[in-house]
Amino acid sequence: MRSWESFIAIGDSFTEGLSDPLPDGTYRGWADRLATMLGAGKPNFRYANLALRGRMLREILDEQLPIALEVKPDLVTLCAGGNDLIVPGSDVDELAETFESGVVTLREAGIDVLIFTGPDPKETPVLRLVRPKVAIYNSNLHAIAERHRTRLVDLWSMSVLADRRAWSDDRLHFSPEGHRRIALRTAEALGLEVTEDWREAWPEASEDTWITLRRQDLEWTRMHLLPWIRRHLRGRSMGDGLTPKRPELSPLANTSRNGSQ
Repeated sequence: MRSWESFIAIGDSFTEGLSDPLPDGTYRGWADRLATMLGAGKPNFRYANLALRGRMLREILDEQLPIALEVKPDLVTLCAGGNDLIVPGSDVDELAETFESGVVTLREAGIDVLIFTGPDPKETPVLRLVRPKVAIYNSNLHAIAERHRTRLVDLWSMSVLADRRAWSDDRLHFSPEGHRRIALRTAEALGLEVTEDWREAWPEASEDTWITLRRQDLEWTRMHLLPWIRRHLRGRSMGDGLTPKRPELSPLANTSRNGSQ
């Protein structure tokens, strides 16, 4: 099994860790959790997380990829394109070609790469409308992983993520438990030994009535979807004015977190 001594995570809010909060108000997320597993027993292990919420694919490749190429870690995880897919009129095949260019650049630099497919939005109101685009994008990502011998975590096939408890109230980001399971699945894809099973069934839960579900949908639209649309129309992003929480490749004990949320 390959042993990695350095790891950089690049991407958007998924990789930044929303909505897996720490006591100080910053976010942990699957990447931080994975770094802890990768660094176990390795005093020289180093980790950076350059991801920022709201970033589009092109921004991630232009802003974050060059940093990873400069320091050349052993492993880079790349998840990008989700925000682009939500935008009306986005070209899925064009996005996939752009994504592949980033993978090729990393692989040519001798860096191991792990990528993620998008989760199935079937159970999310409104976002389920982009389900066909996500499915096509995911098919492209599978092909990219095969062509360039990168590892892939298939979030679409993780049936445990269909449970609403895997998601935060905004239905756009994963809950702490969702992040924990994704970290375990990613560790498994990297060949790490884990003592917990991400497939573990969720505890039984009572089902809401149809009326309650519709009220929740309306509240979600008002609180989360409409603000996202307004930001997009104004050319703004959730990440405007923020900086990466771990901008430099450094030992796990060294943190450089952005306190603004």
